[in-house]
Amino acid sequence: MSPFRLPPLTLAALAALYLIWGSTYFAIRIGVDSWPPLLMAGVRFLLAGGVLALFLLWRGEALPNWRELGSSTLLGVLMPGMGNGLVTVAQKSVSSGVAALMVATVPLFTTLCARLFGQRTRPLEWAGMALGLAGIALLNQGASLSMSPMGAILLLVACAGWALGSAWSKHLPQPGGLMASAMMMLMGGLALLAASAASGERLAAAPSFEGWLALGYLVVFGSLIAYNAYLYLLANVSPATATSYAYVNPVIAVLLGALFLGEQVGRQELGALVVIVCGVVLIGWKKDAPRPA
Repeated sequence: MSPFRLPPLTLAALAALYLIWGSTYFAIRIGVDSWPPLLMAGVRFLLAGGVLALFLLWRGEALPNWRELGSSTLLGVLMPGMGNGLVTVAQKSVSSGVAALMVATVPLFTTLCARLFGQRTRPLEWAGMALGLAGIALLNQGASLSMSPMGAILLLVACAGWALGSAWSKHLPQPGGLMASAMMMLMGGLALLAASAASGERLAAAPSFEGWLALGYLVVFGSLIAYNAYLYLLANVSPATATSYAYVNPVIAVLLGALFLGEQVGRQELGALVVIVCGVVLIGWKKDAPRPA
């Protein structure tokens, strides 16, 4: 689909997704200088999910039943909990740009996890996954991740958790509309706060002004605005267009990290970016259906 044929609201939603989700890695890197990572991620999703749930209840939306709440808890642990929480922890030792490069492999893991639920894999998808795995290997041999093996492991587990939740979500009973995302964020936030308490995280000092700004940005823009833009795109454009953020976000994150944080991304990491993006493109590549005469 040509960008010139897209409605203005769709273009605005795409721009929001590219810029906001691409910049969340920068905000997380700023935030973890003031906040313990699991605590920050937990507060982020608890606030975002709570605000959205209260707004929906005020509009007359129904609360989820017990089965839907169980699904929301499972998905909250896998996606905001593991998916975002472990990325936040990893960014204590890994640059924001490199973290975004690794997270760009989520569509590869999602395609692999979908096979667990009976979805067939096309030859192009197998080729995309092979390219993506080669990109991961190349990225882990670079200086950024070779100096932080634990960061690399955390990012891989985060990608697997988000991908498993994405594939499983299609087979679980969930609340209707935006209440599904509100409950998922709310339960994920509670799980992250429990993990923070269990790991002994403590605030050594009050967060800085920049730390509060980073948290506010993640709550309002990263969780509320960008997620709703994503849901709008899923309902109005092709899945390939809606998930194109996966290969735009790393570019935004690398640029912001280099410009404002002085992060260095070597040739090997940039080469890995090219390989991973090519793999993601192959996975999302679908021939257009013939138009009726």
